[in-house]
Amino acid sequence: MTDASLADNPLFAERDLQAFDAIRPEHIAPAINELIARTRAAVERAADPALPPTWDNIVDALDDVSERLSRAWSAAGHLNSVVNTPELREAYNESLPAVSEFWTWVGLHEGLYLQYKRLAESAEYAAMSPTRKRIVDLALRGFRLSGVELPPAQRERFADISAREAEVTQKFSENVLDATDAFALYIEDEAELKGVPEDVMQAFANAAKADGKTGWKVTLKAPSYIPVMEYCENRELRAKLYRAYGTRSSELGDAKFDNSPLITELLALRAEESGLLGFASFAHKQLQERMAREPEKVLTFLRDLAQRTRGHAERDVAELRAIGASDFDLHDLQPWDLAFVSERLRTQRYEYSAQEVKQYFTEPRVIAGLFEVVERLFGVRLETVDAPTWHESVRVVRIARATDSDAGKTGDTIGHLYFDLYARAGKQSGAWVDSDRARRLRHGKVQSPVGFLTCNFAPPNGDKPSLLTHDDVITLFHEMGHALHLVLSEVDELGASPFASVEWDAVELPSQFMENFCWEWNVLSAMTAHVDTGEALPRALYERMLAARNFQSGLQTIRQIEFSLFDMLLHQQSTPGDTAQVLALLQEVRQEIAVLHPPAWHRLPHTFSHIFAGGYGAGYYSYKWAEVLSADAYAAFEEVAQDGDTLLPEVGQRFLREILAVGGSRPAIDSFLAFRGREPKIDALLRHSGLSEPLATTVTGPSSH
Repeated sequence: MTDASLADNPLFAERDLQAFDAIRPEHIAPAINELIARTRAAVERAADPALPPTWDNIVDALDDVSERLSRAWSAAGHLNSVVNTPELREAYNESLPAVSEFWTWVGLHEGLYLQYKRLAESAEYAAMSPTRKRIVDLALRGFRLSGVELPPAQRERFADISAREAEVTQKFSENVLDATDAFALYIEDEAELKGVPEDVMQAFANAAKADGKTGWKVTLKAPSYIPVMEYCENRELRAKLYRAYGTRSSELGDAKFDNSPLITELLALRAEESGLLGFASFAHKQLQERMAREPEKVLTFLRDLAQRTRGHAERDVAELRAIGASDFDLHDLQPWDLAFVSERLRTQRYEYSAQEVKQYFTEPRVIAGLFEVVERLFGVRLETVDAPTWHESVRVVRIARATDSDAGKTGDTIGHLYFDLYARAGKQSGAWVDSDRARRLRHGKVQSPVGFLTCNFAPPNGDKPSLLTHDDVITLFHEMGHALHLVLSEVDELGASPFASVEWDAVELPSQFMENFCWEWNVLSAMTAHVDTGEALPRALYERMLAARNFQSGLQTIRQIEFSLFDMLLHQQSTPGDTAQVLALLQEVRQEIAVLHPPAWHRLPHTFSHIFAGGYGAGYYSYKWAEVLSADAYAAFEEVAQDGDTLLPEVGQRFLREILAVGGSRPAIDSFLAFRGREPKIDALLRHSGLSEPLATTVTGPSSH
């Protein structure tokens, strides 16, 4: 295929910012097929044993072509996640096998592997920078973990496994999205929704009207589901929604969305893949590329944290049961009652509700406040610019170096971020950051990074802006931390970019670090404006929020440990079994860890996209692991804060220099040591979570020793 025949294909074009408004499903296959062909040819050239094994001939030459393929496929995948249509899904799935097969072929290419080995043994390697040496070393490890040293027959089977894994994880995601989108409850009697906040009710009415219906439309999307569970006095409705939410994509719902066979197949594929490589389990294989290194170390960490936490979690549950019985005559507190009773307990104890707080967090003001934090900490400027997008609500932000603040000027462009903040049909739930392209020094010129920041907040309601809960604000800051890791990297080589080589259990450090600023008075007061009055958040209300910061932190922490322990034990098995055995293992984990137990019909694994479709298989523990790092990193700001002000540019610059800017150019622990000057400690995490003081527990987990 010639460049001329692809001239009008936006996925094939080389642009700083992609023409997202012009990308159509029919563009995917032609662009991807041609870019695969070109990259395949480049691999064969680099693998020629007659070619001198130099950095320029191998690493740089392959980066030049493979980056174009990766960027085009990233754009296609991103659009498939945020504006999913039948046509786009079909086109994406049509190219998925070819992309999977190609990258598997690269990982199994013995000639290219031998060229990397020769490069590692060369005089050039001995004189390389530490970053380049690390890239070569990581590439060699990647080849080995991709099966390149396997005998031919096993290599072929490994390739088949990799291709099928890509298909299964994609179908898992589609089933969760489709099952969520398929549910809609139209309510005609307003009394059935008694207690639901007025602004949410208006959004429900607008949604029904958009469907040509009267009354109110309730869905399983977060901006709809969560307010009903927290505020609706109709217990029967809460139970109905809880069951619908908890049985999505399972055998208890629509059979065409059932993820049961996919879970069984994926676990079997992962176990076989790991066995071929000589590992005891998928967990053992995955941890080769992570800080923890061994499953046993993760299990010890999780169980130790569970012992420190369980007493607090049991106290949280006891309080819920007490108020449920005394205030609502709920002597048999059920899972669909928990959010409702929790919100009442919070309101009663701290004299405020999440709904009251939400009125102060208008999305435009929150975004402005977030930008102010980033600008002050890291010496940059953020400004919205015009650029093509995939949806009218998406904004594009340019990040530039700060220059003369008095003149309001900005310096050179550092990178761009696309902000896609609102929930809608055809968009995957949750929040995440993806890379469109990473920073790179290319032919003497710095290529700036571009990323996607995606959330699922309630959209604007009529002429009123989107209102965010404080949890939404924390989510936004969290994702901004990931985005900053991408755009503020100063690494010149793609192989050491943050998303390419930072250990998975450290990649949450910047994101969780940023969450801490959501609790600082000077930050919150500057980023709030009441939707009706424009008044900033009152100090008295802030103090009540701060007092409630660790409300049910024991319960929340033990739940995260439950998910993490289930994930690790599941993937530590050499023969995981079928879905029934997966559910049985989950029950065993709950018997050991949990203080609350969902009904037997609840199907958590069937929508656990993190571990079955999102890259967190044998890695969900990373959230808590990295939280130790992030809390300790934030303590560096707290230790020198004056009058509670942690927005300290001098410490921010050190964090930028030692954590964000270095990306994956060195091991994550080395970056932490450079910033903190010592090994990480758990003390700050326990203090921030209100878990410093041990509480008695009625059931103790296994010893961590």
